[in-house]
Amino acid sequence: MKSFIILLIAVIAINTNLFAAEAGMPQLDPKYWASQAFWLILTFTILYISISRFYLPKIKNNLDNRERKIKDDLDDANKFKELSDIKLKEYEKIIENTKKEIAKMYLDSKNKLSKDIQVKKDAMEKEIEGEIYKAQKEIIEVKKNSISSIKLISEEIAANIIENLSGDKLNTSSVKAVIEETSKQNLGKHL
Repeated sequence: MKSFIILLIAVIAINTNLFAAEAGMPQLDPKYWASQAFWLILTFTILYISISRFYLPKIKNNLDNRERKIKDDLDDANKFKELSDIKLKEYEKIIENTKKEIAKMYLDSKNKLSKDIQVKKDAMEKEIEGEIYKAQKEIIEVKKNSISSIKLISEEIAANIIENLSGDKLNTSSVKAVIEETSKQNLGKHL
């Protein structure tokens, strides 16, 4: 259909002298059309063959290489993203495990320290109780010794006072009996 329309336009143009060949445009002169068509077909055929055989394969190859490179880069990026996600999960797991270990170590240390403190506290309490017991024994011993010392000193003082006042020496057994009786009555109040 197209070729028919083109042929019809060409026939109308030839018959109506629209070519203006007489006006100095030889390319519109029909007698040169055959050579013009030959060179047009030859030029476009050479151009088509050179483009289709030499340039288009290189361009297509470059586009294919570029597309392949982009695809490879996207695949690598996806692999690296997956790898980074895996590493991130491993990192988070390590951090979580480390936190658990630290909490366990903290509790173990706290329990051990509490036990050590309790053992030392118990040992100190036993030592203090022992010292208190020794001190109480010493106090009781000192009381016993002091009571007998007080009785002896009291007997000597009483004998000396009576001897100085009366001039006679008294029987030591009677002085001891009086001091013993007095000490029983008065020592209970003070001890």
